[in-house]
Amino acid sequence: MKAHHYSLTVKWTGNTGEGTKGYKSYERSHEIMVDGKEVISGSSDPAFLGDSTKHNPEDLLLASISSCHMLWYLHLCSDAGIVVSNYIDNAKGIMEETADGGGKFTSIILYPTVTLKNIAQQEQANALHSKANSMCFIANSLNFKVQHQATFIKE
Repeated sequence: MKAHHYSLTVKWTGNTGEGTKGYKSYERSHEIMVDGKEVISGSSDPAFLGDSTKHNPEDLLLASISSCHMLWYLHLCSDAGIVVSNYIDNAKGIMEETADGGGKFTSIILYPTVTLKNIAQQEQANALHSKANSMCFIANSLNFKVQHQATFIKE
């Protein structure tokens, strides 16, 4: 088995002068930094006093699943001789809070719209979504199955 290693830095930038003196006394702002890449400005979800103009961890998890699935799907289509000319996913996820203030994602559904050069390959192209789900590194790390409901259009 081959191991891949990833590293990044998350830096809290939300100290307004009093640190974490009180739950409402600090901002949830932070930066996600990976060497050689653009900085991502983050915060918490607005429901948890975050900045709605910044990405939150929940957004980033959903984006990770959607993009990992897409990249595997395009790879599998290419290998199968299926020409995809456009792909857009309107992914949706549900995170449920628990009584103690924690929570977890309970479902993610991907809604990709795939443009095919040859619409006659739609059935084969649709089957590759299941294979992409099984190959996606991020989806394989979750404790629930990622679902998909694809739409296909002809180029």
